[in-house]
Amino acid sequence: MSHKKAAGSTKNGRDSRAKRLGVKVFGGQPVAAGDIIVRQQGNKFFPGANVGQGRDFTLYAETDGVVAFTEKRAKKFDGRIYRDMLVHVQQ
Repeated sequence: MSHKKAAGSTKNGRDSRAKRLGVKVFGGQPVAAGDIIVRQQGNKFFPGANVGQGRDFTLYAETDGVVAFTEKRAKKFDGRIYRDMLVHVQQ
């Protein structure tokens, strides 16, 4: 004999693994060549001076130096202003 009444099953209970994205080195901090500065999906941050971009949009230092973040403002043809965040490595 059964001691429990039959219960329904759930279709939830799953989740994907964390991707560990984000800024790894902040402005003013020193980096060595090859160090990862930002891990991202798509271009939230854009590469500036002495910064390279990998296939998966990872930004990394191409030379030794200090990280700096700057904002570039540009105007679209319909008049809207958009902002791009650039990442530089200053020697």
